[in-house]
Parts: sequence; C-alpha cells; structure tokens
Amino acid sequence: MMDRLKEFVRRSIHTRSLARWDDAAREAEQIDLHQLRQMRSRARQMRRRVDQITHIADGRLTLPRVGTNAIRKPAQSDWSHRPELWRGPISPKGMAAVKSRTRIGQSATLYHDCDISELTLRQLRNSRDGDLAPFGLRMDVFKFDGSFLSLVLDLPDSAVDGLRQTHILRMEAEVETEKPLEIFARLNIKFGPNVEQVVRELPLDGGEMVVEFDLAHTKISEKRLERLWIDLIFDGPEMNEINLRDVTFSRRPRADF
Repeated sequence: MMDRLKEFVRRSIHTRSLARWDDAAREAEQIDLHQLRQMRSRARQMRRRVDQITHIADGRLTLPRVGTNAIRKPAQSDWSHRPELWRGPISPKGMAAVKSRTRIGQSATLYHDCDISELTLRQLRNSRDGDLAPFGLRMDVFKFDGSFLSLVLDLPDSAVDGLRQTHILRMEAEVETEKPLEIFARLNIKFGPNVEQVVRELPLDGGEMVVEFDLAHTKISEKRLERLWIDLIFDGPEMNEINLRDVTFSRRPRADF
C-alpha cells in the first residue's frame, strides 16, 4: 500500500514539474531578460541531471549489457579474453589529435610517428543485432604523414598461465572501414630476454575477421614465458574511418594426430 502511495506521489510531482516547464517554455518569449537568464540557469541545471540519468539508463538498458563477456570460441578452448576497451566504459571516451603512446583504458596503447596528429578516437556503444561486445572503438584518420599506426593490446597474465607450444592462439575481430584497409596482427611473446613475433594479415573482406597463431612454429621457452601482447597495425590509414566493433582472443590445444 505504501509503495503504491509513494508511486502516486512521485507521478503527481512529475506531472506538475512538466506543467511548470511547459509554462516556462511559453513565457520564455515574453519575460524580461533578467528573468530569462534565471530561467536558463535553472534549465541548464535540470538538463545536466537529465543527461546524466539518460546516459546511465542507456548504458544499462541498451543491449548487449555492459559487463557481459559472451565470446565466440572454438570447442576445447581453455582460455578466452575480451580486452577492457570492448568490455566496459573507459574515461575519457573520446580524444582528438591523439599523440603517440597514448593509453586507452588500462590495456591498450596507440602508437604512430606522425609529426602532426590528425587522428581522433572515440569509444562507442554497440547496439546492433548480433553484437556481443557492449562497446566498440572508432578511429577517424584524416591527413597521415607518418609511416605506421598501431594499436597495442596487452593480454592479461592469464594468457601465459598454462601456455604451451601445443596451443593455437586465435584472434577474432569485427572491423568496419570506410574504404579498404590492410590490417596486420602481430603476436609478441616475451620469454626471458627474448621476444618471439608472429605476424598474420587480417582478411580484407571486412566484417568478422579471424587469424590464428600456431605456437608450434615458434621457438618459445615454456618455462620462461612472461607476457603476451598484440599489435594491430593499420597500413595506409589516411582519410579513413575504422570501427573496431569487437576484438576477442581464445586459445585451444592443437589436435593430436
């Protein structure tokens, strides 16, 4: 009973508040400038709160839900990971004239060698049918006077735990570009003072891209493994919009024959 009464009171207050702002909108054309400034100040205070509530509600109600970690992975996979950038909100969510070595969240870093950066980054909320990642990353590249652009993704310590040369590491990426673009994925494996590197080119057909790294072809020392990271290298990105809708990793043991 009390809950119904509280809800009735809240609705009544909300209805009266809407009516007052309707009246204020009609009066705004006639009232004197001093009153109009006061009205504008109150409206801006109200708008900040409304925008904050709308932002929170959009984040919680838009699918896929923030924090979800559903990942497509092959059978027999014993590890999977979606980097923070595609899993949850980062701050700031947008940057312009991005400098080299700029950190994006806790596990991504952007590198380039441009003299003048005409590159912007923005984290976007995914909301399309079929999206599994709550967030995506958009890069707008205008004039590009450098020779390379790469996004470095640090993999967590769990990627090293139990890693063997019998494993196949798989990366899946959902990429949209304004025009065709060559993208390479370079796996870096640090063991002791050494770093083993394996490069794969992502297919150019767009959409969902899959590359696999068979560790049997490496010379890593399983007992000395320290960390893994991936470089996403964009070749000739000038005047292009690059949307990374999702990036995930998984690993599975190679089948015995």
